[in-house]
Amino acid sequence: MLEAGAMLLFCAVLFASVALGWSIIPALFVGVLLFMGYGLVRRCSLRAMASHAAGSVRSAGTVVVAFVLIGVLTSLWRASGTIAFIVAHSTAVIHAATVIPLSFLLCSAMSVLVGSSFASAATMGTICMSLGLSMQANPVMLGGAILAGVYVGDRCSPVSTSALLVKQLTHTNLFNTIARMLRTGAVPFVLSCVVYVAAAVVEWLCASGGSGFGAASAAATAGSAGSARAAVSTNASSITDIGGLFSSAFDLHWLTLVPALLVIVLALLRVDVRLLMLASIAASVAVCVGVQHMEWAELLRLLIFGYHAQNPQVAALLDGGGILSMLTVMATVCISSAYAGIFAETRMLARLQQVIEMLGHRIGACGATMITATCAAALACNQTLTIMLTHQLCGGLYGDDESERSAQAIDLEDSAVVIAPLIPWSIAGAVPLATINAPTLSLAAATFLYLLPLSRMLASAVRRRSGFRTRHRSQNQNPGLAIPHRPKPMLHMFAHGFHPKSGD
Repeated sequence: MLEAGAMLLFCAVLFASVALGWSIIPALFVGVLLFMGYGLVRRCSLRAMASHAAGSVRSAGTVVVAFVLIGVLTSLWRASGTIAFIVAHSTAVIHAATVIPLSFLLCSAMSVLVGSSFASAATMGTICMSLGLSMQANPVMLGGAILAGVYVGDRCSPVSTSALLVKQLTHTNLFNTIARMLRTGAVPFVLSCVVYVAAAVVEWLCASGGSGFGAASAAATAGSAGSARAAVSTNASSITDIGGLFSSAFDLHWLTLVPALLVIVLALLRVDVRLLMLASIAASVAVCVGVQHMEWAELLRLLIFGYHAQNPQVAALLDGGGILSMLTVMATVCISSAYAGIFAETRMLARLQQVIEMLGHRIGACGATMITATCAAALACNQTLTIMLTHQLCGGLYGDDESERSAQAIDLEDSAVVIAPLIPWSIAGAVPLATINAPTLSLAAATFLYLLPLSRMLASAVRRRSGFRTRHRSQNQNPGLAIPHRPKPMLHMFAHGFHPKSGD
């Protein structure tokens, strides 16, 4: 099959880029050439494919603007001392007996504020890992708690790139989706806390037994744990005094917290996310100039190139942000958006969509989306492309009314967003683990990322079974009202960008 050959070749190029540590942008451009070449072989018009691709890219313009604002915001939060203030005061509560659960909670809180798993791992995650290892905590559990925590907010923060991307794809209200995410994620979050508290209790019992803090778990993971401790031990003692380190680089006045508080308050008031970010950006500029006494020329430079600290230790924790830091994700979204138009014109994914729809009739839309997201994550090697592929492949499982679009949005958030970092070769999980120098085995300890999709699939199965029993009982009581089951008709492919041609 020509479709399978083109897709396999594209996946091979993606895998090679990730394995060699190259940017995936050239690989995505190769994908455009491959898929257009497929269309030409199928006698599709090059002009029509280009027109559909351009229309899809234009439809992604709103989310690209939001990504620019996020780049500016994260840079200013670093420069204004907002992140430094939060980290310095948060890590003061970490103790040896509670470092694993607190790392999960602190990384979750940081990721909700900044909306980025990578930024959260580079700041709060790095510090929690260093402090935990200096306290002889198990690196596998510690790394898993941090990885799970940084994706809590990456999924449901109002300034999260993944949440904004899902909003754009499904044309739903961001804050309504966040409210649903809080409900579906509550039980997995609590269970994850229980797991990490249990791990901390086991560590404490091992320590009180005289075998050394974490000896039992360290023995089970001696190789990976030893390498992780060796990688971080040289830096652990140097950043133990987080407050002193950041105080030397910033004026940690309480006003530095205002930009973060604005995000929380305005999000609760459901202010448009772009206005929310602009308000926080304005507050951050005021703090940079009024509290940190930053020159305007330096301020303008960091908006584009990001924040760069003069102190090497501070730089290792806080450097980043800026518009340029968002170029890769913006390019990924734009190129992947072009795929949607090409696929619509060539109908390249039509057979696969039919298979997914048949699967959805058997196990439900939620279960089919979870399975599709897992396969897409294994092939795409990154979160953004996983989200976009899953959305397009599973489009036929949902209608075009508001409730159906909302259902797809929450299914994408609870599948593609959190499954992508669990793939060992995906940059979604590999980059945060490499940033904090945690072993790859930590993926097995990122419990929230497992429990969330599993709990959704279980709840979906229970609802389907309950619904079947209710229908069966009703038909037995009123046999004349029984209606033969007819499968849901397949939705048409996307014709223009992310907009389906028709609903049910």
